[in-house]
Amino acid sequence: MRGIYSSKTKIRNQIFTEVARFAYDNCDDSQFESLPYKIIPGEISTYRESIFLERAIVGERLRLAMGLSLLPVDKQAPISSGVEESMVDEKVYEPPLVNIIKFACHSCPENRVYVSDGCQGCLEHPCTEVCPKGAISIVHGRSHIDENKCIKCGKCINACPYNAIIKQERPCAAACGMKAIHSDEHGRADIDYDKCVSCGMCLVSCPFSAIVDKSQIFQTIKAIQSDTPVYAAVAPAVAGQFSGLPAQKIRNAFKALGFADVVEVAVGADLCTVEEAKDFMAEVPSKQPFMATSCCPAWSMMAKKSFPEIASNISMALTPMVLTGRLTKQQHPNCKVAFIGPCAAKKLEASRRSIRSDIDFVLTFEEVAGMFNAKEVDFASLPDDEEKLSFSSADGRGFAVSGGVAKAVVNAISKLDPGREVKVANAQGLDECTKLLRMAKAGKYNGYLLEGMACPGGCVAGAGTINVPGKSAMEVLKSKKETVFENSIDTPFIDELSTLENMYNEFDYRKEI
Repeated sequence: MRGIYSSKTKIRNQIFTEVARFAYDNCDDSQFESLPYKIIPGEISTYRESIFLERAIVGERLRLAMGLSLLPVDKQAPISSGVEESMVDEKVYEPPLVNIIKFACHSCPENRVYVSDGCQGCLEHPCTEVCPKGAISIVHGRSHIDENKCIKCGKCINACPYNAIIKQERPCAAACGMKAIHSDEHGRADIDYDKCVSCGMCLVSCPFSAIVDKSQIFQTIKAIQSDTPVYAAVAPAVAGQFSGLPAQKIRNAFKALGFADVVEVAVGADLCTVEEAKDFMAEVPSKQPFMATSCCPAWSMMAKKSFPEIASNISMALTPMVLTGRLTKQQHPNCKVAFIGPCAAKKLEASRRSIRSDIDFVLTFEEVAGMFNAKEVDFASLPDDEEKLSFSSADGRGFAVSGGVAKAVVNAISKLDPGREVKVANAQGLDECTKLLRMAKAGKYNGYLLEGMACPGGCVAGAGTINVPGKSAMEVLKSKKETVFENSIDTPFIDELSTLENMYNEFDYRKEI
């Protein structure tokens, strides 16, 4: 759970730290085999029934953190197999991005209703009375559910005066708005990649940390160590993510990692806002019934997969990440750009053929925290930045919270066409996003601007965040007050928009999923 430091958080941090240190220290592939013993020392297990199992799981997590695929369980191979091929300064993920370490999975029940020890064996036993299938009986003075008859309707749960009847779902499956997770033949979680949009909610929700995404930590550091300047494109959700790192030290903190400089993705958000505002005014309702925002890649991919017949109503605007990458490469030719943000789905977006020219690496805040640990960066000793990150609008920074994208677009339209009224509907979490598009398909939102965010709460609740989402949202609101202008339409980079839209036209960004 984000914002709570647990054993799961500790291990993830150790993994990212050791891979970052492995890169910074220029270790060779032969030293990779020793890392599980460094992370899980001693002879006695701490987290699972066997220290050998703990190290095996850590070994697979280390491989994924290097951008490698899982090893086959039924074949003998060292964890360093193929590592040398990943010890480079540029690498595209080997699909799939999100993976399940099968022997780390607890094989949680998919969906069951059961009677807990809280049952009092009461005289009334309303649970037996309300069950439509006669699945509940009294055995030895307590309620008992016949799972072969139970249809999981939940009526018994609502009727029990002691809250003794509980419905359990597999946490990863419950968090997946695409219904992409099911059980394999051994009862372990399995992902249907035809449905998956890499939002990362499953990996956040798995209490056993069996679901893991791949990383580019090592490759990013190798690029930093090369002669090519690497710019950190920092997402608006960065506010408050790194404990002890104030806004006025962000630039110097990333420079301490070796980045050439820091650029604000909120600048790209401003440009995205302008483009979406103009598109909405030109297209809705004369050419299309409604328009949906484009910045969340998991939301737009869900729309294309689940609602292909209305997918053309998703905005054609380039995302803030892409626009920021293009702007940075226009200003600094031959550089590389690493997007630093809260999102797992951005990793998948950046791996598309049409995006690779714009964004070279994608790292989450959690992964970058490992880099700060590896370099032993002391935030308190850093000087304040000579130049603040204040080239974006307040509305651009507001992209990080649910409702912020639509608000920015509405504000831009109000300035471009003061007399125009724009109706808005938004949803957060892919379950709610699906409902929103289903209603839009039925004509319930004609004339509307629709905003969808795959993560409940918006980007501040992404799979790669560190801070509690509610606290992060407050930090984003605070950062909005530090900007020098309010409306995205006032961005000083607006004249660059047409040029950025036309760069790298060898692939069609708008048609790729």
